[in-house]
Amino acid sequence: MSYIKDFFDYVKVYSKHVDFVIVISYILLSLIGLIMVYSASMVIASKSDITGGNPEHYYIRQLFSIILGFIVVFIMTYFMSGEFLRNKYFQIAATGGIFILLLFTAFFGTEVNGERNWIRLAGFNFQTSEFFKIVTILYLAYIYDRKKDRLKQLEAGHLVPLLFIGFCTMMVISNDFGTGLVITGIIAGIFLYSGISIRFLAKAGGVIASAAVAIGLIIFMIKGSILSPHQQARIDTFLHPFNDPTGTGYQLTNALVSISHGGIFGTGLGNGVMKLGYLPEPHTDFIFAVVAEELGLIGVIFILLLYLVLVLKALWYAAVSEDMFYRLICVGVAIYITFQLFVNLGGISKLIPLTGVPLPLLSYGGSSFLSISIAIGLLIISAKHVKKQKTLTHL
Repeated sequence: MSYIKDFFDYVKVYSKHVDFVIVISYILLSLIGLIMVYSASMVIASKSDITGGNPEHYYIRQLFSIILGFIVVFIMTYFMSGEFLRNKYFQIAATGGIFILLLFTAFFGTEVNGERNWIRLAGFNFQTSEFFKIVTILYLAYIYDRKKDRLKQLEAGHLVPLLFIGFCTMMVISNDFGTGLVITGIIAGIFLYSGISIRFLAKAGGVIASAAVAIGLIIFMIKGSILSPHQQARIDTFLHPFNDPTGTGYQLTNALVSISHGGIFGTGLGNGVMKLGYLPEPHTDFIFAVVAEELGLIGVIFILLLYLVLVLKALWYAAVSEDMFYRLICVGVAIYITFQLFVNLGGISKLIPLTGVPLPLLSYGGSSFLSISIAIGLLIISAKHVKKQKTLTHL
């Protein structure tokens, strides 16, 4: 019993600098997502041979992912130091490991929905690109923290970190444009926020654009097209969704109908109609359409406010942090959530082409949930560091 008491005493002491607004927002979004995954998937799961007719199949798997995610966030909050994250050997292991995984995925990965960005492991599909987002944030924060005293100078060395990350990102984009777009947003945001000279940014932009064109040409020569047929079909669907409402435009047109059907108050939890075979895989990338139909505008606003709390908290800690490493982590997490939210909602509402990006913390998917959970853990660690520094400053 003394061990249990010591454990809770430890948690109590180290809770002093934890931002529980972030924790509560994360937990609420996760639990709402679990409920909506069950509501969206129970009918299709009961009729699927893959699930064995078990209506709780996706719910149980998502519950497992959420429990694992909660454990990861708890461990990061109470047992992981931010200094460990910027340890040289940790950075080498993280970047080297993700590079090997991305290469393995590119050549031997499993293709799901027209995109080869999955590794089959112990009965689960493991999406490598989701964890590359985390490595991108940590690596760029680490490198530009080390270069912080020279960022105002015009140095070609400022671009070196982008070469490795850029190459890995192009590997992701060639198979998963949506995830690649989110990663590109993270890279651009951290690069701009780091404080690098505007003149250098202009020159770097030209170099990066030229490199992107060159890489695009190489992909075109190898594959015959920069975009895969699957990606080209999505762009055509975006431009003309109602030309083939029962074919290529089926998902988007039904998503739009589902959103409009919800109205202000929604049809009620579990009472959605479009998930009953009209909206393919409504528990994954299209879960927002189910949320809008069943919870209505009120439910959508509440969920968006929870996302807003996370993003504003991240930006606030970035603004007040005196440590470049934690500042860039906070910015990276804020951009991660914002871009992924925009890409998902923009695709479903026909603001941008559909890209197959999950809704953070709400969509079904273990890799996606664990990735965003680790990002939240990084934000909590950074927030703890900032609050400790503020406390020491006032002493």
